[in-house]
Amino acid sequence: MAEQNSHITVSYAGFNRPWAAWVAHQLELRGMETSLVRWDPNVKQPFTGEFRKLLQAPDRVLLVLDDWYFRLGPIRPEDWNTAVREVVVGPDAERIVTASVATLDLPAEVLALAPVGLRDLDEQEAIRRICRRLAIPNRPVVQDTASAFAPRFPNDPPSVWDVPRRNRRFTGRDQTLERLRRILAGDSSAGNSGTRIVLRGISGVGKSQIATEYAHRFGNDYDVVWWIGSDYRATARERLAALAPRLGLAVGQGIGERIRAVHDALRTGRPHRRWLLIFDGADDKEQLTGLLPDGGGHVLITAQTRDWAEDNSAREIPVDPFTRTESIAYVVRRSPRVSPEEADELAEAVQDLPLLLAQTAAWLDTNQMAVRDYVREIRFGRPEGIAIRTSEDYPMGFLTSWSIAFNALRGKHPEAAELLKLFVFFAPHEIPVTLLTSARRGVLPSHLDRMVSDPIRWHNALRRLSESTAVRLNYQAAPGQEPTVDRVQMHRLYHRFLQSALTDEERDTLSGTACQVLVDADPRRPFDTRDWEAYAGLLPHLETSGALGSRDPGVQELVRNCIEYLRSRGEYRTGLRLCELALSQLRGRLEPTDPTMLVLEHQHANMLRRSGRYREAEDVGRRVVDGLASAADESPADLLRAKDNLAGTLLALADYQQAHDLFEEVWLAYQELFGDEAPRTMASRSNLGLSLGLLGRYEESLNVHREVLLIRERRLRSRHNLTLRSGANYAYMLRLVGRYAEAASRLEQIVRLRRQIADEHNPETILAEHQLGICRRREGNLRAAEQLLSGAVQRARLVHGPEHPETLLVEADHATFLREHGDLSEAQTLARTVYQRYRDLVGFAHPYTIGTRGNLGLVLGESGDRAEALHIAEETHRDMSQVMGPDHPWTLGSAINLASARSRSDESESALELSRGTLERAKSSLGEVHPMTLSAKMALADDLRSLRRATEGSKVEQEAVQQLRETLGPEHPHTVDAVRRVRPYWDFEPQPT
Repeated sequence: MAEQNSHITVSYAGFNRPWAAWVAHQLELRGMETSLVRWDPNVKQPFTGEFRKLLQAPDRVLLVLDDWYFRLGPIRPEDWNTAVREVVVGPDAERIVTASVATLDLPAEVLALAPVGLRDLDEQEAIRRICRRLAIPNRPVVQDTASAFAPRFPNDPPSVWDVPRRNRRFTGRDQTLERLRRILAGDSSAGNSGTRIVLRGISGVGKSQIATEYAHRFGNDYDVVWWIGSDYRATARERLAALAPRLGLAVGQGIGERIRAVHDALRTGRPHRRWLLIFDGADDKEQLTGLLPDGGGHVLITAQTRDWAEDNSAREIPVDPFTRTESIAYVVRRSPRVSPEEADELAEAVQDLPLLLAQTAAWLDTNQMAVRDYVREIRFGRPEGIAIRTSEDYPMGFLTSWSIAFNALRGKHPEAAELLKLFVFFAPHEIPVTLLTSARRGVLPSHLDRMVSDPIRWHNALRRLSESTAVRLNYQAAPGQEPTVDRVQMHRLYHRFLQSALTDEERDTLSGTACQVLVDADPRRPFDTRDWEAYAGLLPHLETSGALGSRDPGVQELVRNCIEYLRSRGEYRTGLRLCELALSQLRGRLEPTDPTMLVLEHQHANMLRRSGRYREAEDVGRRVVDGLASAADESPADLLRAKDNLAGTLLALADYQQAHDLFEEVWLAYQELFGDEAPRTMASRSNLGLSLGLLGRYEESLNVHREVLLIRERRLRSRHNLTLRSGANYAYMLRLVGRYAEAASRLEQIVRLRRQIADEHNPETILAEHQLGICRRREGNLRAAEQLLSGAVQRARLVHGPEHPETLLVEADHATFLREHGDLSEAQTLARTVYQRYRDLVGFAHPYTIGTRGNLGLVLGESGDRAEALHIAEETHRDMSQVMGPDHPWTLGSAINLASARSRSDESESALELSRGTLERAKSSLGEVHPMTLSAKMALADDLRSLRRATEGSKVEQEAVQQLRETLGPEHPHTVDAVRRVRPYWDFEPQPT
């Protein structure tokens, strides 16, 4: 018997795995050998024979019993009684030991086995009872806290947990769940291990249900389990940020600060090293850019599309419909009156699709139609008025089954049916019932208003929907209060079905109601970061509610505010899509000069420009300006806004003088219309400052940005998005005039605030960090510079893509850094790529194309190709002179580089001549002590020395070094290089527009 007692087989239903795993782990800590065996009785075989198979395991068997066991098949209590009487006899009686976590009454013969009750105990008492029942010593043990997956006591859930409720009727999928577990646990037998898994399959196949079951079945092996709905990026970001306080992270309210803190905590494993994040409904991979965490935890993703197939960091597991055995088991459990043979026919009719099986079985459980009549209706019925289209992946019979269910609901519970129809006008995975319950009186139709105000009727209606339709309720519970329904989820297919079943009159009425609910929740402050969470919650419902095509002024304001929120937040692609959807629906309904159309066209051009589609943005901008200018009743403010928008596009296209003139015209007109400090006046004046900077009028630009910043600091809070933008503009110009230390100090603060308010993937955060990186490079802090510059490049590529203008901007400066302090080959490759992409984006004659080609020439010169470097330097200076004029700083910088290339190629006389002219122009354009002027002076000194005019060269050099010491300080890298007689160069920096 001693040998027999040394090994125990722990048998369990898949649903009970947390208990079985914990029991086995505790027994192993006490010196026992264990085997975990999942027991799945075949419902088509006599239960006594299936029960007898348990005894095929060696030694003793510990059977963990739960309510779930008494529903498999289902297995009737008399079947359990018969099996126990016939099997657990003689010597075998000592081999079967039972433990129970059931809440249902156990069959009499099962009770006679004296199961150990484990529910509602603490861990030590549960261990004591198991050891006593198995007659093994309960020795004190040291818990294996170093193990990555030591199972937690099931009565002690993970310290951080937020996952949808468990589906108590979940059936099968054991092979998928076990494979998922093996891969995430790193079992080599599963193939390549990994920390990211994508469950991919068609809609309705059960991906989310599998993810939910995995979380509940294996959740006790984690410290943190967190669910993130990923249909919309904004809501996914808010959900990820909400994890920060649950992790106990001491961070502020800024969403970016919270997301960054969460990522850091998950990556480092502090305070929790075992975590599981589930991103549900991530069909658009780009929606999760920058949101997936790294580290030692696990990420589970559900998706319909193949977008993740090319992601080498994620492994895909296909999810297929039920096997027929799983289908039959599910149906007979959900509707006990259905025989296995009838369940087989039903499964065939709906092609084993879990969603459809759930709906049909639920209907059969509450209605008395003969099963075969119902199956026949599904196969051959023709529901009237249903226009929904499906792909060949779906059986057409599901339309009939849902029609039957919906008609039954409408007949028995009309209030619930009316509520269900309204739900259709919200996003299916995020139906915000709290907005309905908090809506002002009169927003909802009178019958729904009365129902919402009566808690009993309201909750009865919700309960009816969850029982008889493809609707799932999600609860939230405040401390000391009863749980309430927070939001409702509806399957996409069912959502589409219900939409198609509505009449035109119903559709118009309910759409109007949904839109008014959303308008009621609009904070009306899209610029204010404190309201961004609210806008993220409204955004998913705009399209489904019909708000994008509404002619109601309040609804149109809501749409405009949501687009402005996206622009302020840097979500340009989403904003562009929303603009285009709204415009496509409103054209023909509204006049081109309607205020809503004008604002949408303005935002459309803005989003096109921010997406790098400059020519399209110019076409839109000119069309609006021309239309308003020719309209008899045009509004001056509308025309000015259109001109301001067009000027912004002209900046991107390098038509700097025309852009400047338009900005100046608009600014002066706004002053007269609204006053000096009005928001529109300030915005246009800020744009005027940008154009001055691009024209090379740095001091003027600096003064404009300083005045705008002071006004915004006074009128807005310091953390306001517009204030931070003005601060970044001012800091940028401080650097361009040579006030490096002040620029770096301001940018340090701006970057910190940007990270708190937005996050490190926000476009403006990326640009601010990039600018700070350049400052760090200028002051000689190369390690910090490298981290900031390379980090900006990585995030810009993720957020914008490789060909976006802002990606090229940060890459250009990173290539310069690599040329000076990194890998020369990598620098050359990157510099060439940036030049070629600018050429393709804006053409040969754009100064950004010209300037980045000049940067490529510098790399080639460093690599020893002096002939090609000289050739490029000649062309760069020539082209920059033609495009920007002889006195522009970019032209002067290209002249400094050309003089250096000539000097290296033994063209000393022409180098000297060019250096003299460049110095005089720099003094005139930038002043005596501007860094570029002093660079030109050092270059002239070098050319004089190369022609053996040492005395003159020494005098020029001494003067330049002294001026550098006085302006930048004796330890500044520019001063140190001058003392060491390192020939200066100029690197072109594309400026943000």
